[in-house]
Amino acid sequence: MMTATTTALAARAENLTKAYGTGQVKVTALDQVTLDIPAGSFTAVMGPSGSGKSTLMHCMAGLDSVDSGRAWIGDQEITTLRDRQLTKVRRDRVGFVFQAYNLLPVLTAADNITLPLDIAGRTADREWLDTIIETVGLKDRLHHRPSELSGGQQQRVAIARALAGRPAIIFADEPTGNLDSKAGTEVLDLLRRSVREFGQTIVMVTHDPVAASYADRVVFLADGQVAGGLEQPTPQSVLDRMTTLGSES
Repeated sequence: MMTATTTALAARAENLTKAYGTGQVKVTALDQVTLDIPAGSFTAVMGPSGSGKSTLMHCMAGLDSVDSGRAWIGDQEITTLRDRQLTKVRRDRVGFVFQAYNLLPVLTAADNITLPLDIAGRTADREWLDTIIETVGLKDRLHHRPSELSGGQQQRVAIARALAGRPAIIFADEPTGNLDSKAGTEVLDLLRRSVREFGQTIVMVTHDPVAASYADRVVFLADGQVAGGLEQPTPQSVLDRMTTLGSES
């Protein structure tokens, strides 16, 4: 059972530990990490290279296994699930946005957006889809394939796809990493709007202080452990804290 809190949680990690390799080449990516993700929040995860931020996201999202500890999506513990059950949770309750977009090149933007719903055999809520498409600004690009879209447009398709199933939480791994500053700003604005207007929960891994400043809070990792956080971050406050982390690690 999860510990009762006054705020509903979209996800939770409790004492997560994850290591790669054995013996002298063993690397501890996560070391007893505990983290709560409140529902309807936008959390950025930052840290020096090798701090464990992507590993934490993958373990909390059920994309990677843990050596010890527990993780939940909503009130469902995922660390005890069999592969088939875990696949269903990821499909039905979790959205993903990756740096590489991960769109199918043979499908149109519209078909890429509804693909997870089609695979799950779920009927798309037409009104909700129309709202998302209007929000991401792709109404006139729905019949274009990814190769006919800019990087920013492709990432907006990926975000629309993640939102389409109304997941409990969206995990975004460096979503602006392949974008220029203008397209990156558009994507970050869209992520923030999805939290403010749709009540979505987002966890975003990033190395960019400007991107992190769009979040409600930033959680810092160093050497596989939580190393503090910032509420209402600004680019400068994030940069200052990252500089301190870099000097400590």
